[in-house]
Amino acid sequence: MVQDQLRALVHRYPLVRFATRQLRVHLPRRFGGLDPARVPPRNRRFTLDLPRPEDDRRRVGADTITLQLSGDLTVPRRLAASGLSGHEPDSLASFMAILDHTRPGAVLDVGAGVGVYSMLAAARTPRPVFAFEPTPELAAAARAVSASGDLGFGVVDLALSNHNGSGHLRRALHNDMCNRLVNSTRMGLSHITVRTATLSRWNETAATFPTVVKIDTSGTEPDVIAGGLEVLRRFRPWVMTKVRPDRGVEERLMALMDPLEYLWFPISGDPPYEARSEISGRASPAWERMWMFAPEEPPSEFWDAVTVWRTALGSCRGAPADR
Repeated sequence: MVQDQLRALVHRYPLVRFATRQLRVHLPRRFGGLDPARVPPRNRRFTLDLPRPEDDRRRVGADTITLQLSGDLTVPRRLAASGLSGHEPDSLASFMAILDHTRPGAVLDVGAGVGVYSMLAAARTPRPVFAFEPTPELAAAARAVSASGDLGFGVVDLALSNHNGSGHLRRALHNDMCNRLVNSTRMGLSHITVRTATLSRWNETAATFPTVVKIDTSGTEPDVIAGGLEVLRRFRPWVMTKVRPDRGVEERLMALMDPLEYLWFPISGDPPYEARSEISGRASPAWERMWMFAPEEPPSEFWDAVTVWRTALGSCRGAPADR
């Protein structure tokens, strides 16, 4: 218990985490020492190529963006190493195709992390984009991404769920992409209190017209859907959501989505994807786990666009980061 609390303390504060690692590089391995070559820098600066189809005549947005983010965040480390070509390429391609083939409206990136989906939506479309991220250091990173390329997407420090008020966010010790709301009265250094709201309540206040919604909240995606049923009924946005197996997520999503008469597509393999009668977290690759909920049958041009964006993303490879 004490060891877990110490780990949570070190993990909670980036400066403490960085200082602890600098001390451990001087210790022998048998006493918990670290290999200096494998210790991340305090800040990671790198240039990221942004996808652009070969026949793009609009030339909207820049071709690259230079980012400087915390060195130990998971997504910036992956982006610096492999670029966008190695970060959920099938899901990103489907997301960009949705932006190309839906009516004008807002993009809501729920569980945005550092804001990869928000970055692409803001860089390639004039749509208003809102990134929802309750973890303080990730929200700060998303704001840095928005400012770095003058992208202008908004970052909302809010956990969307099925209730309004507050909730407990549990930080994952080894992967900041897995922070999630939990139903727990036990508080520790790995938990923080965050503001919560339903999507319907937030949208009523913000007065947006959402047409694209992406959800990745580490297992609480059904709560986000439950809190946004009014939005889905009224605006009929296209929805992309992570579906993780073995948590009852699939059954809850089917119960919520079935009355709305959406089509359910696992994002897996080469398009066109096949609509399914059941939602299963094992139907899409383990490294993506993304499903697309379409309010209508996608036209053939949509699937062509997925292929075009997949090719464009394939050329966005990583470059050496400046330490």
